[in-house]
Amino acid sequence: MLSGRRLDLLDPSPLDVEIEDIAHGLARVARWNGQTKGAHIFSVAQHVLLVEALARAKAPRLDAAGRLAVLLHDAPEYVIGDMISPFKAVIGDSYKAVEHRLLAAIHLRFGLPPTLPETLKNLIKSADRAAAYLEATRLAGFETAEARRFFGPPPKFSRELERDYLTPWPAGTAEARLRERVEKLSKHRQTS
Repeated sequence: MLSGRRLDLLDPSPLDVEIEDIAHGLARVARWNGQTKGAHIFSVAQHVLLVEALARAKAPRLDAAGRLAVLLHDAPEYVIGDMISPFKAVIGDSYKAVEHRLLAAIHLRFGLPPTLPETLKNLIKSADRAAAYLEATRLAGFETAEARRFFGPPPKFSRELERDYLTPWPAGTAEARLRERVEKLSKHRQTS
């Protein structure tokens, strides 16, 4: 990692996880394999910030730990990249096992349980699907019917959310915003 940390993919240690590496990596990993509109890629860093905004709208009383878990739901991709779901299915359980071990180490690094409660997992999944619907229809050229078939009904969202999160940002902007949001939520958890 750029921080100088060496992360063992098969046995990752929370001590080797740094937010700087996560934010830097996720800001440079393209969603939709880069097949999106805009001058910049739509990064995984920007995606997780969108997912967190949608989760906050769905669950306004979600605490800082829950919001942090939402932000980190795709954090393993800073090391292993973002693969489309059909390809993950082809690769199978080995890929999922590596992804789960990385996520558990990341959770522990940020003071979260290695495995999240089912209600929080469901909220993340719901907000993630809502984000995918918006990204698909606004950025990746999907027709509404096609997006509905893959991601379910269109989510409710504000024009501010669309304005603030659905125009691809430069990598440096996505990196800084993700790092700042994680640091803010981490600090809020420590003072609560």
